[in-house]
Amino acid sequence: MKRAARWTGYACWVFLTITQAVGAHRSLVHKPAPQFVRRDLNGETISLRAYRGKVVLLNFWATWCAPCQQELPRFAAWQRQYGADNFQVVSISMDDDAAPVRALASKLQLGFPVVMGDATIGRRYGGVLGLPVTFLITRDGVVAAHYVGEVRLGELKKQLRQLLQGH
Repeated sequence: MKRAARWTGYACWVFLTITQAVGAHRSLVHKPAPQFVRRDLNGETISLRAYRGKVVLLNFWATWCAPCQQELPRFAAWQRQYGADNFQVVSISMDDDAAPVRALASKLQLGFPVVMGDATIGRRYGGVLGLPVTFLITRDGVVAAHYVGEVRLGELKKQLRQLLQGH
């Protein structure tokens, strides 16, 4: 009986922890995006604040994540297509080692900044518990949308175009 009570208590703790993390994601929508400054894979300083005036697609991913590998080429195409319209993709790899990230970024010819992430930046964005996680950020730095898991690219593109048109 005590074992069942401990198990039930543990299950409730896990559920509450996950619920709080998901709630933290939701709480970012309509709020300023957490700022960060990181070096990209080329050693360049990337600051989210530097992209004010642009719509930003911020994507957390990893090389071992199959849905991430499917989304990245589309994001690269959008960067080429909409970059002149003040659009910027910034991706944060949650891999532990930069070598496979460099290899994949080179293979896919991403054409946008790739920075290495860690638990700290994950927490600042509400806890990145699964990948991919994507945020759309308005020109004034406010989180407009948040997606957990593989995103419906058509839906994301529609929302992106609305932000680019100022709606």
